[in-house]
Amino acid sequence: MTKQQKSRLSIGVDYGTNSVRAVVVDTADGSEVGSSVFNYPSGTAGVIVDPKDPHLARQNPADYIEGFYQSVGGAVRAARKRKGFSPEAVVGIGIDTTGSTPLPVDRQGRPLALRPEFRRNPAAHAWLWKDHTSYAEAAEISDLARRCGEPYLAKCGGVYSSEWFWSKLLHCKRTAPRVFEAAYSWVELADFVPAFVTGRTDPDTLPRGICAAGHKAMYHESWGGLPSADFLAQLDPDLPRIREHYATPAQTSDRPAGRLAAEVAARVGLPEGVPVAVGAFDAHMGAVGAGIKPGRLVKIIGTSTCDMLVAPGEAQLPDVPGLCGIVPGSIIPGMYGLEAGQSAVGDIFHWFVRYLAPAEYTRNGDPHERLSRDAAKLRPGESGLLALDWNNGNRTILVDPLLTGLLVGQTLHTTAAEVYRALIEATAFGALRIINRFEEYGLKVDEVVNCGGIAEKNPLVMQIYADVCNRPMKISRAPQTCALGAAVFGAVVGGAYPDVAKAQRRMTGVKPEVYRPNKAAAQIYAELYRLYCLLHDAFGLPGAGAAGAGGDASGPASGGSGGALYSVMKSLIALRDRVRSR
Repeated sequence: MTKQQKSRLSIGVDYGTNSVRAVVVDTADGSEVGSSVFNYPSGTAGVIVDPKDPHLARQNPADYIEGFYQSVGGAVRAARKRKGFSPEAVVGIGIDTTGSTPLPVDRQGRPLALRPEFRRNPAAHAWLWKDHTSYAEAAEISDLARRCGEPYLAKCGGVYSSEWFWSKLLHCKRTAPRVFEAAYSWVELADFVPAFVTGRTDPDTLPRGICAAGHKAMYHESWGGLPSADFLAQLDPDLPRIREHYATPAQTSDRPAGRLAAEVAARVGLPEGVPVAVGAFDAHMGAVGAGIKPGRLVKIIGTSTCDMLVAPGEAQLPDVPGLCGIVPGSIIPGMYGLEAGQSAVGDIFHWFVRYLAPAEYTRNGDPHERLSRDAAKLRPGESGLLALDWNNGNRTILVDPLLTGLLVGQTLHTTAAEVYRALIEATAFGALRIINRFEEYGLKVDEVVNCGGIAEKNPLVMQIYADVCNRPMKISRAPQTCALGAAVFGAVVGGAYPDVAKAQRRMTGVKPEVYRPNKAAAQIYAELYRLYCLLHDAFGLPGAGAAGAGGDASGPASGGSGGALYSVMKSLIALRDRVRSR
């Protein structure tokens, strides 16, 4: 028999914002055997938007179903080209998705958007993670929890987000009551896909993952699972009905959600009955694919960024303000999973290219490559620019979707490359603010591993991150790290490994190339970061010196006021002139 015939394989399926990708990997070393990508056909790059409401972002559930068939089927067909490949060698499947991306379903677990009467109703579609239409409801949930003295916010950073489960449901009830009334339940995308492909779509019994439940639905065993029916009823009398149809206890992703149904298996070229793991979010499985362990921060850099840490399950962790959750088992079973992040990173770069980049950059080739090439010629501080990375609000540490982007220091001579670099630097400053927040609360960051398309393809971004954060930046070995992480869980539920840690040691790794900080650049960026923190606090915190929505007043130049901002432009000019004079 050949090596391939002896190999055991697993499949990872990664549902991103614009596409779904599947990889077939060898469980012996995580090497890729076959892969395929399916771009969502609905909306704009897969996202249903509303020109009248920039907060709205929905997706067509039909794209998710077809995406599984096309991506997994395509990956299996690609693997068949390898000598000795056999579908019977596939021992398990893991699935990750964006989140919180809940969708309304009927009694059978069928998405309402697939029914003719709701096909054109955006509220009946999936509410994508970056849908911020429920910002008022999120604030209401936070306020009620505080007034009632409930502990529900303690494990999600002290503030509930408009990106999350209950705020989206409450907003649907108020703005699209017909959809809400027609829904028997709501299911996170991370739970829906495993349920669909295993035929276990009954909302009352389909396995719910601890990742989605804990980070987005205020689920925690210390208060009995989901928020109480009494609490939800104070928000709306109909919300407890959704709670009734939410199967508990929530499960970790080393548990099987079921086995591949016969009709689905036939469509993708696999045997019936392959174990399918309980689903989780892309960033969490991406962290596993990057080899996360205590002390290793994993940054999944894409349209947005998620920053993941784990801590031993026996540790006594503080409740960290501004985090997106501290959830037992959400990343690695037996460990705490800690999530932070930025609401827009790649989306900011894409926005600039799409709407503001001159024709000389967009006419031929990849505009990001061309802009990065020119931006790389600039030295830190040379442009005199400073930006805030809040074009889609702030996820961590302020948890405020109503914050917006800002660019300070532009003149009549400012170039597109200078602005592009300033936007990259802004996302790096935001990343450093998150690292500092972790360490302020005793969670040591010993190393940083990056993954995602930007980390893979843009050396300028990685070097700026190394210089701004003043620490080395490593890159995950796998180009599709989230899909690999899902494949790790597929290997575990398929019996190739007894646990996630053992699978990680064999299937994951980092590249030999490391981006190391430049000492001179790091010194300049330390000055710019102090100015960034001044802007961050002045525009992000409600009142001079007062702690705000998930933030604090302990950082440099905190408690911003109008007078404190007076020095920003002058400081940027002085720094610019000093750098240029060299």
